[in-house]
Amino acid sequence: MREIFGGLPWWVKWVAVPVIALVVFGGLITAVLTIVIGLLFKALVFVALVGGLIYVVRKFTSSSSSRSDW
Repeated sequence: MREIFGGLPWWVKWVAVPVIALVVFGGLITAVLTIVIGLLFKALVFVALVGGLIYVVRKFTSSSSSRSDW
């Protein structure tokens, strides 16, 4: 690789090659990021729903136990 890029100007190594890589693999990168962000969002929604369920269950069980004490 060093031999191939050795005689090329700096802008080819640091500008042109990454741009070509983004053009070629851009769809793949976008698909992977979409999947990862979607999974993170679903995990966040899951955690929020489970936390809400635990909160509601504890609230109702604590209020029902206090009623039985009367």
